[in-house]
Amino acid sequence: MQEKISEIQNQAKDDLVRAGSPEDVEKIKTRYLGRKGGIINEIIKAIPGLPPEQRSSTGKSANILKKEIGEWIEEKKAGFNTSAANASPLPLFDVSQPGVHKPYGRRHPLTQTIDDIKGIFKKLCFDIEYGPEVEHEYYNFDALNIPDDHPSREDFDTFYLGNKRLLRSQTSTVQIRVMEKTKPPIRMIAPGKVFRPDTVDARHASMFHQIEGLMVDEGVSFSDLKYVLTLFAKSYFGQNIKMRFRPSFFPFTEPSAEIDISCSLCKGKGCSVCSQSGWVEVLGAGMVDPNVFDTVGYDSGKYTGFAFGMGVERLTMLKYGIDNIRLFFENDLRFLSQF
Repeated sequence: MQEKISEIQNQAKDDLVRAGSPEDVEKIKTRYLGRKGGIINEIIKAIPGLPPEQRSSTGKSANILKKEIGEWIEEKKAGFNTSAANASPLPLFDVSQPGVHKPYGRRHPLTQTIDDIKGIFKKLCFDIEYGPEVEHEYYNFDALNIPDDHPSREDFDTFYLGNKRLLRSQTSTVQIRVMEKTKPPIRMIAPGKVFRPDTVDARHASMFHQIEGLMVDEGVSFSDLKYVLTLFAKSYFGQNIKMRFRPSFFPFTEPSAEIDISCSLCKGKGCSVCSQSGWVEVLGAGMVDPNVFDTVGYDSGKYTGFAFGMGVERLTMLKYGIDNIRLFFENDLRFLSQF
């Protein structure tokens, strides 16, 4: 056993000489002095099994070796600490060198447009309302007076999820939800994402953003609709634009109209964006159909109202002269940093 202790002593010396870092020293300490599995402790545990005449000398030698290895380890650690203290200090920060530029984040152009539109309608005392993106057929179609045979109910125009659930194809659903829980007067807009299985191209995407508006009270007329939308268009596009209202049809409004503005790119002279007409369609609107009021429990003989809807991507493209809707969703900082 004495020979084994001598071998362990020599091996520990050699291991500490070869140790190249404080981490190596810690590993050696664990190997020789560790409470569980340490070489010295294993020898001490084996002493009761030795012949009686060897136990005392072996125990004494093991304790001496344990103390020696501990001292060697502390000396080796001190050597590393001294080397680190004598090492060359890190160079000071050179304040004359230019700093590293970190670009500022900014709002996405679509978010900017939504915020701008919300700001305009807030000044007109309209509330901002939100609703779920996963909807029931009742809110997306039935309550909006859209008949069962209407093309928008087909699979090619709506994302159906089963059990009469779908991804909403318009934010008009929020109008129904607000009218169900609120009595007139109502002034509200509903911004949010909508989903349609359109083929993605320069002007269409399967997910885009809409803002629907609704005003309901006694005596609301088409003149009020025209006044509000004129204020909005001139606030958003500028005071010099021209507007026109064309007759149209929507199941949930009657009468209905498409609203065009003079092309902001060519100033009404005609270009590829406006198909040489000088006009660009920006939104649809109309007086709320009495059937919609009957569905939500409003007295259609007492109350009237108007509704309108606009595409956020389309408005942003017109305002900034963007010719491809896909640019909004590619996350290209070269494009996004312009706004």
